[in-house]
Amino acid sequence: MPELPDVTIYLEALAPRILHQPLEAVRLGNPFVVRTIEPAPAELVGRVVHGLERIGKRIVVQIEGELFLVVHLMIAGRLRWRAWGAPIPGRIGLAAFDFPAGTLLLTEAGARRQASIHILRGRAALEAIDPGGLEVLACDRGSFAAALARENHTLKRALTDPRLFSGIGNAYSDEILHAARLSPLKLTHSMTADEIERLFDATRLTLSAWIERLRAESADTFPERVTAFRAGMAAHGRYGQPCPACSAPIQRIVYARNEANYCARCQTGGRLLSDRALSRLLRQDWPSSLEEMESRKAGRRAGTSE
Repeated sequence: MPELPDVTIYLEALAPRILHQPLEAVRLGNPFVVRTIEPAPAELVGRVVHGLERIGKRIVVQIEGELFLVVHLMIAGRLRWRAWGAPIPGRIGLAAFDFPAGTLLLTEAGARRQASIHILRGRAALEAIDPGGLEVLACDRGSFAAALARENHTLKRALTDPRLFSGIGNAYSDEILHAARLSPLKLTHSMTADEIERLFDATRLTLSAWIERLRAESADTFPERVTAFRAGMAAHGRYGQPCPACSAPIQRIVYARNEANYCARCQTGGRLLSDRALSRLLRQDWPSSLEEMESRKAGRRAGTSE
């Protein structure tokens, strides 16, 4: 799912292409992508784009007449910039927006249709869909600590809760927690002042570094390789691969349709966190530490060689 760094780069790429330009046409490849009834998409046509902003992971296009086009890419939604009048791709195409300089396509891979468009009238309607999470790149330590303390959640859940923090999802929360050397299952109410400071610094540094990295990668082109799994990530999507800090294998916890990736040596003092599915299967046989797991692996290899 595109998160704060990815959405920031999308907005920067859109600005020189559509800002202060009229929206000449709206074409829908799938009418169900528009989740609002009024205003109708046709009401946007012919109006000039006045602004671009972000609400969490949503892209907001402010259009003349206090109208707002809000795009939520969800997991598999992506934006593509093409020559003017480009056709909407058959299986993955959801919508096309024609501007004088080109066409912005909204696509979504896979069978599940989660990406959405909301067309809203007035700033109040826009504010109503804002979960209210803190903008971590614009806050101070005190505000950050207060947001953490609002509810007693695991750090993984707290960082990805849009009511607490804006724009952070599964991928960058893994990277932040690895940088902060904190367990994804540590409870927010159990954190020390030092741990809160480490998390605050890691959050800002990680997100800022990835914005700069993605900015350099896309340069003056439109970002086409938006993905949750990037080369250079320390933990996310790297299960079984060596931690770049200590070389221990990256571990994971699988839950629902998500997973948390972490380094046991760097983040949990060598303790393996219980993977719900595997621990249920193995029951008491679940290894309690990285050393125990490695010892079992070594034993199995020795047994196989015999």
